[in-house]
Amino acid sequence: MAISHHMQELYGLPVLDFPAGDTSGEPAGGLPAAASVAWRISVDSYDAEEAWEEAFGRFAKAVDLGEVRALVVGSWSDPYDSGPEEVVNSLVAISRQLPGLRALFLGDITFDECEISWINQGLVTPLLDAFPALHEFGVRGGQGLGFPAVKHERLRSLTIEAGGLDAEVVRGVAASDFPALEHLDLWLGTSWYGANAEIADLAPILAGSRLPELRYLALRNSQIQDEIATALAGAPVVAGLETLDLSMGALGDDGVGALLAGQPLTHLKKLDLHHHFVGEAMRERLRATLGAAGVEVDLSDHQDEEDREDRYTAVAE
Repeated sequence: MAISHHMQELYGLPVLDFPAGDTSGEPAGGLPAAASVAWRISVDSYDAEEAWEEAFGRFAKAVDLGEVRALVVGSWSDPYDSGPEEVVNSLVAISRQLPGLRALFLGDITFDECEISWINQGLVTPLLDAFPALHEFGVRGGQGLGFPAVKHERLRSLTIEAGGLDAEVVRGVAASDFPALEHLDLWLGTSWYGANAEIADLAPILAGSRLPELRYLALRNSQIQDEIATALAGAPVVAGLETLDLSMGALGDDGVGALLAGQPLTHLKKLDLHHHFVGEAMRERLRATLGAAGVEVDLSDHQDEEDREDRYTAVAE
């Protein structure tokens, strides 16, 4: 599976592309109210005629920044060769003019612009420091991603999408102080694209004590999905969850067996396992044990490879 479509919604708002420099793409009747949409600002990945920060400069003059609620950063120039340092610098520099910003996504880039594992990232936590009122933050791309431990009092949702996450990033997230976080979504990925985290790196997340408000936990798109499921079978964090998402990875019978033998999961509203390698007998056990208890169990997109070495994640390159 490749990411072939841009984001359609952020912070409950429809995403609207800010028009290109020639203004030919400006909606009829002019631009909408600044607070009514999530603004996507992007330039061409190849041979861009303007830099991202120039497009953002035009945006800053065209809309009431004080009313902007959500921003989507699309492609910057040559993301396969360069990171978003100038993007981050531009946003940090103007942060005081964006007091209403509540959601920010960095790297809404499709496969035809740049494959996810080829997107160059960089240090992104300055954005969290610059926007203390942010509720939602997301980033796509793990190559060169920097995420040291950070404190943010109001962040409710954190998403990191990658074909492979370095253990330093996982440890940074796990050590961060997010007292209001309700939604955590980590695409851990495969070692082919830099994933090297171990279960020990996830320990602070699994313990749950650092994330008292967490209700949705996704540790997905991972080649070690069975090991993650086994660790979650006895992890304290599970008791407070409404949704547990182990989808898009190499989950098989061993992981599901551990989950079913572990702590009760009948309090969950949803267990998302789509894109999996679970056999029919174990799928029936899940339906009988959890489905009958009212838990929504997503077992769609079953894959046929039985040999663990041949299993694959949904999103890699």
